Amino acid sequence: MIDEYGLHPGEPPFDPLSVVLFKALQVVSFLFFIAFLAIAQQKQDAKVDSKAEFFISMTWPDDHPDDFDLFVQDPVGNVVWYRRRDIGFMSLERDNRGSANDYMLVGGEKVRSSARQELVSIRGIVAGEYTVNVYHFTAQSNLPVPVTVTIDKLNPRVTAVSRRTLDMAGARVEKTAARFTLDAKGDVVATSAIDRSILESFFDRGWNKGPR
Repeated sequence: MIDEYGLHPGEPPFDPLSVVLFKALQVVSFLFFIAFLAIAQQKQDAKVDSKAEFFISMTWPDDHPDDFDLFVQDPVGNVVWYRRRDIGFMSLERDNRGSANDYMLVGGEKVRSSARQELVSIRGIVAGEYTVNVYHFTAQSNLPVPVTVTIDKLNPRVTAVSRRTLDMAGARVEKTAARFTLDAKGDVVATSAIDRSILESFFDRGWNKGPR
């Protein structure tokens, strides 16, 4: 009786084109999801473990013209410095030469940086004593310059090993900032600030008279 008066809500007419388009959209969405998972897996597989065990930072006042160099010697005699930036497990991130290279080229234009810092990373464990020295390569005056060396152990959490500020006055002066000893597990078992020349251990006295 209700249908005779058109009062019963009728079903919408069947549209096969809409059904096909809906199914096609589902397929495209599924394929996109699969592709996303594949790309994410490739990125995960391509990751390089760049974990460092220790960071050694040397800083001096911003915009200072003097050139200081960071030297680190490991227990087997490897020395990382500006002429050997990668050796053993140690890497020198940048040789900061004060006012001599305090800029970088961006689009052909020189962009200055006021920061004065050198950083050495140690990415593996060698048991024994490490020596960390500062060398005053060039000096614009004989006034003392405060140079701070900070050593941090990064794993399993960041731990301060040493922080020391040296007053460096005059070129061609080498001072020991810190010495620290690691056991086979990478734990620091001893620290010292007793002076020990790294340069004398592997260079002739006249090495620093030539060009940089």
